[in-house]
Amino acid sequence: MAEAYQQVEDVPRLLVWFDQNRRALPWRENKNPYAIWVSEIMLQQTRVDQATPYYLRFMKQFPTVQDLATTDQQSLMKAWEGLGYYSRARNLQAAAQEIVATYNAKLPNNYDELISLKGIGPYTAAAISSIAFGEAKAAIDGNVIRVVSRYFGIQDDVTKSAIKKKITDLAQSMIDKDRPGDFNEAMMELGATVCKVGTPLCNKCPLQPNCVAEKMVLQPSIPYKPKKKKVPTKDIAVGIMFNEQQKVLIAKRPEEGLLGGLWEFPGGKKEDNEDLVSCLHREFEEELAVQLNDVESFMEVKHAYSHFKVILHVYLCKHKSGTPKALASQELKWVNLDELSEYPFPKANHYIIEALHKRFGIQWQPTLDKQ
Repeated sequence: MAEAYQQVEDVPRLLVWFDQNRRALPWRENKNPYAIWVSEIMLQQTRVDQATPYYLRFMKQFPTVQDLATTDQQSLMKAWEGLGYYSRARNLQAAAQEIVATYNAKLPNNYDELISLKGIGPYTAAAISSIAFGEAKAAIDGNVIRVVSRYFGIQDDVTKSAIKKKITDLAQSMIDKDRPGDFNEAMMELGATVCKVGTPLCNKCPLQPNCVAEKMVLQPSIPYKPKKKKVPTKDIAVGIMFNEQQKVLIAKRPEEGLLGGLWEFPGGKKEDNEDLVSCLHREFEEELAVQLNDVESFMEVKHAYSHFKVILHVYLCKHKSGTPKALASQELKWVNLDELSEYPFPKANHYIIEALHKRFGIQWQPTLDKQ
C-alpha cells in the first residue's frame, strides 16, 4: 500500500497535472454553486460529452434557483428530455423549492445541510461543498473509486459498503486542505481521461510512481466488481390510436415511478401465452376503457434500462368505441402528430415519433439525444 509520505509527494503532482490538463467545461467557468449542483446531478449516469448540451440548454432556460423552483412540470421534463433517470429532475426541482423557502434561494455552504436536500447524496454534497465552498470533503464517484482502488492496490469488491468506506477514508486522507475542490475534480478528471476502465494511460498519470496496481500489473482486475446478472427483456405492445379527426391519444405517466410525469403512447406488457395484438386490445380496455379497430403493425423499438430491457411492438390503430378514461395514468390528450414534439416523451418514444413524422410527411426536428 502507498505510504503517507508518498501521498504528500503525489497530491501536489496531481494538482499540477490538473492545472495543465483540466478540460474546459461550462460549469467550471466560475464557482457558481447552482451551476455546479445542476452539472453534478446531470453527470450522474451521463457522460460529460452527452450532458454538456443539455446543461447549456437547461441553464439558459433556468438560470437561477428561483427559475427552477417555479417552472411547471412539463417545461422541466421537456428540458430534461433525453437525459433519462427523470426522478433526478423532479428531485432537483423539489430541492430548489426547499432552497428558496429555507435558504433565501442560496445553496447551503456545507456538506451536512446540502445532503439534507432531496436528491443530494454523499457524492453530490461533497462535490458541491468542496468545489463551490472549499470544504475539505472527498467526493467519491466511479472515477474516484477506480483511481483510489488502483493507487492503493485494493482488490476487494468495491460494491461492498465496507470497501466503499475504506476508499472514502483513503481519499479523505489524501485531500488537499487548501484546494479541496480542485483535488476532487482532479481525481475525477484523472479517472475519466487517464485511469480509464480497461486499459489506463499509466505513462500519463501523475500518480504512477507510487501506484500499486501499476507496479503489480493489476490494472485490468482493479477495481473488482462481481459480474452483473443477465437482465430480463419485456415485450410491450404500444398503440398509436387515431380518432376521426386524425389526432392520436397520448397518456401522462403517474408522477411516481419509472419515467414519472412523461407522456407516452398507451400500451402494456405482454402476458405469458398472449399474442401481442391481444395484449394491445386488453391493455386499451383495461387502462383506457376503449376498443380498437384496424390494428396494423408499424415498427419495433429496442431499449435498455438499468435493470431490464424492452422491445416496444408498435401498432397503428383506430378508435372504435368507448370514451377514453385515464384509469392508469395522470392525464390523457388527443393531439395532432405535429404537436407531439411539444411534449416530453421517454427516449424510446422519440424513435416512434420520428417514424410517424416520416410516415405522414411531417417535418421532424430531432431532440438533443438524437443529434
